[in-house]
Amino acid sequence: MSEKKPKITGATAPLGPLNQPPGEGSVAAVESVLRPPTFGDFTGQAKTVERLRVMVGAAKSRGDPLNHVLLSGPPGLGKTTLAFILGHEMGRKVRVTSGPVIEKAGDLAGLLTNLAEGDILFIDEIHRLAKTVEEYLYSAMEDFRIDILIDQGPNARSVRLTIPRFTLVGATTRTGLLTAPLRSRFTLQSRLDYYSREDLVKIVRRSGRLLKMDLTDEGAHLIASRARGTPRIVNNLLHFVRDFAQQRSAGKVTEPIAEAALELLEIDKAGLDEMDKRILRIMAHNHNGGPVGVNTIAVAVGEEEHTLEEVHEPFLIQEGYLSRTPQGRVLTPKGWQAAGLPPPTNAPGMQPELL
Repeated sequence: MSEKKPKITGATAPLGPLNQPPGEGSVAAVESVLRPPTFGDFTGQAKTVERLRVMVGAAKSRGDPLNHVLLSGPPGLGKTTLAFILGHEMGRKVRVTSGPVIEKAGDLAGLLTNLAEGDILFIDEIHRLAKTVEEYLYSAMEDFRIDILIDQGPNARSVRLTIPRFTLVGATTRTGLLTAPLRSRFTLQSRLDYYSREDLVKIVRRSGRLLKMDLTDEGAHLIASRARGTPRIVNNLLHFVRDFAQQRSAGKVTEPIAEAALELLEIDKAGLDEMDKRILRIMAHNHNGGPVGVNTIAVAVGEEEHTLEEVHEPFLIQEGYLSRTPQGRVLTPKGWQAAGLPPPTNAPGMQPELL
């Protein structure tokens, strides 16, 4: 085939007997150390983990490949980590790619034909797969074959490729954008939710031990309280706090040191960062608290619309700073307070149905 080879990243799952992490000292090596390698090391998402344990145990007892799995939820909650854990628990390699990277059917064919029996193909942002590629994926998931059309016009011919029985693990932040035919082909569809404060504290302590940090309980609780319920954010904060502590307090992370580090990052006690506060201030000052469309907010704050919808808006809505209505986004009284202004009595957010 003359098609270009597909881009593949993160070829193997970390920390398993078949999958060793990258060379020491690299960023990927640090990430692989912090990434839990087994279900026993994974914190939170109890329902999803229990469902996956059942599937893995049954598949191993039968000697079959794992059935296809779809993981959904906001970014940073552990979808990629769970895919790596599945590879570790099944003793199989994990091949990682993303939806936008697979541009043509030939790209998909290259990925699938390079898999071994029982391997796991992890497709991040699977909702962004091209529709033509998605249609080829149907037969691959069900019948483990793919029909590729070669050439065009009178010379066009179809070639059937038989592929090994594999497991597709899809990850998406936008379940609603998945087509019904693709979604129905996943045996398990499970949504990941934001983490509790207690679970985030456990993650901070575990990551702190792996990074060999001198971390007090008070410092761990403070970092966890600012992480917006997201493990990726808590680990990012932990890395910065470690750097700050090494420069300002000989490496010991106490509550005052953690507080000072997070103040430098402009993350307040409620976990709001500078972009969150800009969104709330724009809505309060420029639009009387709304309703206002997300595209208008995106232009005003200089951020991509999908970033606001996937990163900032879910947290602001969950914590009660704004509401989503058919007319647009509306500040709640709590949002007005976070913006530093008292809510006017005629503001949309003061209507009884929004209180």
